[in-house]
Amino acid sequence: MNGARGAADGAVVPLTPEAMADAVAGAVAAGATDVHVHPKTPCGQDTLSPRVLAVTLEAIRARLPAPVPVGVTTGAWAEPDPDARAARVRSWEALPDHASVNWHEPGAETVAAALIERGVGVEAGVWSGTDGAERFARSPLGPRVLRVLAEVTDPGAGTAEASARALLAGLGAAHGRPVLLHGEDGGAWPVLRLAGRLGLATRVGLEDTLLLPDGRPARSNAELVGAGLAEWRTARRRGA
Repeated sequence: MNGARGAADGAVVPLTPEAMADAVAGAVAAGATDVHVHPKTPCGQDTLSPRVLAVTLEAIRARLPAPVPVGVTTGAWAEPDPDARAARVRSWEALPDHASVNWHEPGAETVAAALIERGVGVEAGVWSGTDGAERFARSPLGPRVLRVLAEVTDPGAGTAEASARALLAGLGAAHGRPVLLHGEDGGAWPVLRLAGRLGLATRVGLEDTLLLPDGRPARSNAELVGAGLAEWRTARRRGA
Protein backbone atom coordinates (compact mmCIF):
# COMPACT_ATOMS: atom_id res chain seq x y z
CA MET A 1 0.00 0.00 0.00
CA ASN A 2 2.71 2.48 0.99
CA GLY A 3 5.56 0.62 2.71
CA ALA A 4 8.56 2.60 3.81
CA ARG A 5 8.09 5.01 0.91
CA GLY A 6 7.60 8.69 1.62
CA ALA A 7 6.80 12.02 0.02
CA ALA A 8 9.93 11.84 -2.14
CA ASP A 9 8.39 8.86 -3.96
CA GLY A 10 5.52 10.94 -5.29
CA ALA A 11 2.08 12.20 -4.39
CA VAL A 12 0.44 8.86 -5.22
CA VAL A 13 1.95 7.23 -2.10
CA PRO A 14 -0.65 7.46 0.73
CA LEU A 15 0.87 8.82 3.93
CA THR A 16 -2.03 10.06 6.09
CA PRO A 17 -4.78 7.88 7.61
CA GLU A 18 -7.33 9.45 5.27
CA ALA A 19 -5.15 8.87 2.20
CA MET A 20 -4.52 5.28 3.27
CA ALA A 21 -8.26 4.74 3.73
CA ASP A 22 -8.93 6.08 0.23
CA ALA A 23 -6.18 3.87 -1.19
CA VAL A 24 -7.48 0.78 0.60
CA ALA A 25 -11.03 1.41 -0.59
CA GLY A 26 -9.79 1.74 -4.16
CA ALA A 27 -7.60 -1.35 -3.95
CA VAL A 28 -10.46 -3.47 -2.55
CA ALA A 29 -12.78 -2.22 -5.30
CA ALA A 30 -10.09 -3.29 -7.80
CA GLY A 31 -10.02 -6.81 -6.37
CA ALA A 32 -7.73 -6.83 -3.32
CA THR A 33 -8.90 -9.26 -0.64
CA ASP A 34 -6.36 -8.30 2.06
CA VAL A 35 -4.37 -5.13 2.71
CA HIS A 36 -1.05 -4.24 4.30
CA VAL A 37 -0.25 -0.67 5.37
CA HIS A 38 2.48 1.19 7.23
CA PRO A 39 0.99 3.73 9.68
CA LYS A 40 2.96 6.98 9.54
CA THR A 41 3.85 9.83 11.87
CA PRO A 42 2.90 13.34 10.68
CA CYS A 43 6.43 13.65 9.27
CA GLY A 44 5.97 10.49 7.21
CA GLN A 45 7.98 7.96 9.24
CA ASP A 46 6.78 4.42 9.91
CA THR A 47 5.58 4.03 13.48
CA LEU A 48 4.20 1.43 15.90
CA SER A 49 2.53 4.14 18.00
CA PRO A 50 -0.76 2.87 19.45
CA ARG A 51 -2.38 6.25 18.85
CA VAL A 52 -1.36 6.43 15.19
CA LEU A 53 -2.30 2.81 14.64
CA ALA A 54 -5.76 3.34 16.14
CA VAL A 55 -6.48 6.41 13.99
CA THR A 56 -5.23 4.64 10.87
CA LEU A 57 -7.26 1.47 11.46
CA GLU A 58 -10.38 3.48 12.28
CA ALA A 59 -10.08 5.48 9.05
CA ILE A 60 -9.49 2.37 6.93
CA ARG A 61 -12.19 0.20 8.45
CA ALA A 62 -14.74 2.99 8.10
CA ARG A 63 -14.21 2.90 4.33
CA LEU A 64 -14.35 -0.86 3.80
CA PRO A 65 -17.62 -2.12 2.29
CA ALA A 66 -17.19 -5.52 3.99
CA PRO A 67 -14.77 -7.08 6.45
CA VAL A 68 -11.37 -7.20 4.76
CA PRO A 69 -8.28 -8.17 6.81
CA VAL A 70 -5.99 -5.21 7.51
CA GLY A 71 -2.34 -5.80 8.35
CA VAL A 72 0.53 -3.56 9.43
CA THR A 73 4.29 -3.72 9.68
CA THR A 74 6.44 -4.28 12.77
CA GLY A 75 9.69 -3.61 10.91
CA ALA A 76 12.73 -2.88 13.05
CA TRP A 77 13.23 0.43 11.24
CA ALA A 78 10.08 1.68 13.03
CA GLU A 79 11.44 0.66 16.46
CA PRO A 80 14.99 -0.77 16.50
CA ASP A 81 14.96 -2.16 20.06
CA PRO A 82 13.25 -5.61 20.07
CA ASP A 83 11.93 -5.31 23.62
CA ALA A 84 10.53 -1.85 22.92
CA ARG A 85 8.97 -3.21 19.72
CA ALA A 86 7.21 -5.98 21.65
CA ALA A 87 6.14 -3.46 24.30
CA ARG A 88 4.58 -1.33 21.59
CA VAL A 89 2.57 -4.33 20.40
CA ARG A 90 1.37 -5.00 23.94
CA SER A 91 0.31 -1.34 24.25
CA TRP A 92 -1.95 -1.40 21.18
CA GLU A 93 -5.61 -0.80 21.96
CA ALA A 94 -6.92 -1.03 18.41
CA LEU A 95 -5.66 -4.25 16.83
CA PRO A 96 -4.92 -5.05 13.19
CA ASP A 97 -5.99 -8.43 11.84
CA HIS A 98 -2.37 -9.37 11.21
CA ALA A 99 1.13 -7.90 11.30
CA SER A 100 4.32 -8.76 9.48
CA VAL A 101 7.42 -9.76 11.43
CA ASN A 102 10.73 -9.94 9.55
CA TRP A 103 12.31 -13.15 10.76
CA HIS A 104 15.90 -12.07 10.13
CA GLU A 105 15.55 -9.08 12.46
CA PRO A 106 16.78 -9.32 16.06
CA GLY A 107 13.93 -10.12 18.42
CA ALA A 108 11.60 -11.44 15.71
CA GLU A 109 10.29 -14.26 17.89
CA THR A 110 9.74 -11.90 20.84
CA VAL A 111 7.63 -9.61 18.66
CA ALA A 112 5.78 -12.53 17.06
CA ALA A 113 4.98 -13.99 20.47
CA ALA A 114 3.61 -10.63 21.62
CA LEU A 115 1.34 -10.48 18.57
CA ILE A 116 0.11 -14.03 19.11
CA GLU A 117 -0.63 -13.20 22.76
CA ARG A 118 -2.81 -10.32 21.56
CA GLY A 119 -4.65 -12.52 19.06
CA VAL A 120 -3.07 -10.79 16.05
CA GLY A 121 -2.12 -13.01 13.11
CA VAL A 122 1.59 -13.11 12.28
CA GLU A 123 2.91 -12.87 8.74
CA ALA A 124 6.43 -14.27 8.92
CA GLY A 125 8.50 -12.10 6.60
CA VAL A 126 11.29 -14.26 5.17
CA TRP A 127 13.53 -12.17 2.94
CA SER A 128 15.86 -13.40 0.24
CA GLY A 129 19.50 -12.61 0.91
CA THR A 130 19.12 -13.14 4.68
CA ASP A 131 19.16 -16.07 7.10
CA GLY A 132 15.44 -15.66 7.65
CA ALA A 133 14.52 -19.00 6.07
CA GLU A 134 16.94 -20.89 8.32
CA ARG A 135 15.72 -19.05 11.42
CA PHE A 136 12.11 -19.67 10.52
CA ALA A 137 12.74 -23.37 9.92
CA ARG A 138 14.07 -23.65 13.50
CA SER A 139 11.39 -21.49 15.10
CA PRO A 140 8.91 -23.13 17.49
CA LEU A 141 6.48 -20.38 16.50
CA GLY A 142 6.55 -21.43 12.84
CA PRO A 143 3.42 -23.61 13.00
CA ARG A 144 1.50 -20.79 14.69
CA VAL A 145 1.96 -18.04 12.10
CA LEU A 146 -0.83 -17.02 9.76
CA ARG A 147 1.32 -17.31 6.66
CA VAL A 148 4.82 -16.77 5.32
CA LEU A 149 5.64 -13.64 3.32
CA ALA A 150 8.37 -14.83 0.97
CA GLU A 151 9.89 -11.44 0.14
CA VAL A 152 12.24 -11.32 -2.83
CA THR A 153 14.50 -8.33 -2.30
CA ASP A 154 16.38 -8.81 -5.58
CA PRO A 155 15.24 -5.83 -7.71
CA GLY A 156 16.60 -7.22 -10.97
CA ALA A 157 14.01 -7.94 -13.64
CA GLY A 158 16.26 -10.65 -15.08
CA THR A 159 17.34 -12.25 -11.79
CA ALA A 160 14.41 -11.92 -9.38
CA GLU A 161 12.66 -15.11 -10.53
CA ALA A 162 15.77 -17.19 -9.83
CA SER A 163 16.08 -15.51 -6.43
CA ALA A 164 12.43 -16.31 -5.74
CA ARG A 165 12.86 -19.97 -6.62
CA ALA A 166 15.92 -20.18 -4.37
CA LEU A 167 14.00 -18.56 -1.52
CA LEU A 168 11.09 -20.99 -1.91
CA ALA A 169 13.50 -23.92 -1.94
CA GLY A 170 15.11 -22.62 1.25
CA LEU A 171 11.70 -22.35 2.92
CA GLY A 172 10.94 -25.98 2.22
CA ALA A 173 7.70 -27.06 3.89
CA ALA A 174 7.44 -23.70 5.74
CA HIS A 175 5.90 -25.48 8.76
CA GLY A 176 2.90 -26.23 6.56
CA ARG A 177 1.87 -22.58 6.48
CA PRO A 178 0.54 -20.82 3.35
CA VAL A 179 3.13 -18.83 1.40
CA LEU A 180 2.58 -15.42 -0.15
CA LEU A 181 5.30 -14.64 -2.69
CA HIS A 182 6.12 -11.11 -3.81
CA GLY A 183 8.98 -9.02 -5.15
CA GLU A 184 10.00 -5.40 -5.27
CA ASP A 185 10.93 -2.73 -7.78
CA GLY A 186 12.28 -4.31 -10.99
CA GLY A 187 11.61 -7.77 -9.63
CA ALA A 188 7.99 -7.13 -8.61
CA TRP A 189 6.30 -8.20 -11.84
CA PRO A 190 8.51 -11.23 -12.66
CA VAL A 191 7.95 -12.55 -9.13
CA LEU A 192 4.21 -11.88 -9.30
CA ARG A 193 4.01 -13.86 -12.55
CA LEU A 194 5.96 -16.69 -10.94
CA ALA A 195 3.48 -16.70 -8.06
CA GLY A 196 0.71 -17.05 -10.62
CA ARG A 197 2.39 -19.94 -12.40
CA LEU A 198 2.94 -21.69 -9.06
CA GLY A 199 -0.56 -20.94 -7.79
CA LEU A 200 0.74 -18.98 -4.80
CA ALA A 201 -0.84 -15.95 -3.20
CA THR A 202 0.83 -12.65 -3.97
CA ARG A 203 0.47 -8.94 -3.44
CA VAL A 204 1.28 -5.74 -5.28
CA GLY A 205 1.08 -2.09 -4.36
CA LEU A 206 3.12 1.07 -4.19
CA GLU A 207 5.25 -0.49 -1.45
CA ASP A 208 6.42 -3.05 -3.99
CA THR A 209 6.68 -1.02 -7.19
CA LEU A 210 5.84 2.41 -8.54
CA LEU A 211 5.53 1.11 -12.10
CA LEU A 212 2.96 -0.82 -14.07
CA PRO A 213 4.01 -3.91 -16.06
CA ASP A 214 4.56 -1.80 -19.18
CA GLY A 215 6.85 0.61 -17.29
CA ARG A 216 4.39 3.46 -16.94
CA PRO A 217 4.15 5.13 -13.51
CA ALA A 218 1.23 3.77 -11.51
CA ARG A 219 -1.40 6.34 -10.60
CA SER A 220 -2.67 4.42 -7.57
CA ASN A 221 -2.59 1.22 -5.60
CA ALA A 222 -5.89 0.30 -7.26
CA GLU A 223 -4.30 0.50 -10.70
CA LEU A 224 -1.50 -1.80 -9.55
CA VAL A 225 -3.98 -4.27 -8.05
CA GLY A 226 -5.99 -4.39 -11.26
CA ALA A 227 -2.87 -4.94 -13.35
CA GLY A 228 -1.57 -7.49 -10.84
CA LEU A 229 -4.74 -9.57 -10.98
CA ALA A 230 -4.60 -9.63 -14.76
CA GLU A 231 -0.93 -10.64 -14.79
CA TRP A 232 -1.43 -13.32 -12.10
CA ARG A 233 -4.41 -14.87 -13.87
CA THR A 234 -2.61 -14.97 -17.23
CA ALA A 235 0.43 -16.58 -15.62
CA ARG A 236 -1.79 -19.08 -13.76
CA ARG A 237 -3.36 -20.24 -17.01
CA ARG A 238 0.10 -20.86 -18.45
CA GLY A 239 1.23 -22.85 -15.41
CA ALA A 240 4.70 -23.42 -13.89
